[in-house]
Amino acid sequence: MVILNYNGAHFLRKFLPGVLRHADGARVVVADNASTDDSLGLLRAGFPTVEILAFTENLGFCEGYNQALARLDSPYFVLLNSDVEVQAGWLRPLYTLLHANPRIAAVQPKVLAYDNPTLFEHAGAGGGYLDELGYPFCRGRLFDTLETDRGQYDDPRPVAWASGACCLVRATTWRDLGGFEPAFFAHMEEIDFCWRAQNAGYEVWYHGGGTVHHVGGGTLPKTNPRKTYLNFRNGLALLFKNAAPGELAGFLILRVLLDWVAGLRFLAAGSWQEAQAVGRAHLHFIMRLGYWRRRRKLAKPRLLASQRPGTYAGSVVWAYFGQGKKLFSQLLLP
Repeated sequence: MVILNYNGAHFLRKFLPGVLRHADGARVVVADNASTDDSLGLLRAGFPTVEILAFTENLGFCEGYNQALARLDSPYFVLLNSDVEVQAGWLRPLYTLLHANPRIAAVQPKVLAYDNPTLFEHAGAGGGYLDELGYPFCRGRLFDTLETDRGQYDDPRPVAWASGACCLVRATTWRDLGGFEPAFFAHMEEIDFCWRAQNAGYEVWYHGGGTVHHVGGGTLPKTNPRKTYLNFRNGLALLFKNAAPGELAGFLILRVLLDWVAGLRFLAAGSWQEAQAVGRAHLHFIMRLGYWRRRRKLAKPRLLASQRPGTYAGSVVWAYFGQGKKLFSQLLLP
């Protein structure tokens, strides 16, 4: 079990005791991204059983996990954010499912909001989905609309992606696929990994039998130009890398248009820095197009949108903003 930490001493102090209580015998490792707070001192003084991997620079979420997991020898990896509170028995259902089916690459638990435990949380909720254009959403969360957990999404099922905030990953698949895309730095890396896994013939699952509570925004707050930039840049790269050859051109054009609509919405709301972030994201994607072409060849995309579990046949942006569909159930997905 690897917790990637960057200046998260306050989260480690609060949540690590619970992680250790409910680890079910798993090895617990904290990989520290050159924190400047007292994270390392806290770990050494207060948590002597926790193994520490201390990096000399901030490698980001993607490369931080890539380098940390490369040093571990285990059949399964748990990726866990430092701002996650785990519940008793959360890990066992995930392990049982992954161990029983060798075609499953990753599985996530139910992710609820820490500040309001009755609501699903943005990062994974009741399982991750995508629309045809690569926009992510979840059972229990469409954009800013969060549903109340009433047990409606407790059933295990295949999904499009498992949350990077908390998931169990098969180590052989992780290594075969090369881990996270290092150029993403952070945001949407788990979606890219899971999409590549599906293209390689693996499955990705959600299991509501385990529950965690996620604070969210532990490193970057919800409204932040840097976060906007990463989401829009990585969103384009995600689609470019993984969409099937026959669908890429049409989907990419529509995606670019909708991204610019989002940029105009930021401008209309007076969020100049957020609008600029969208423009910078597209510019930087184009400037590195050669790199993304090479990464697309490595990803070997093959599955059409209609062939991928957890994919909505249409635009979730249009469904939400144009048709007023605010709940997952209104999308009429299986």
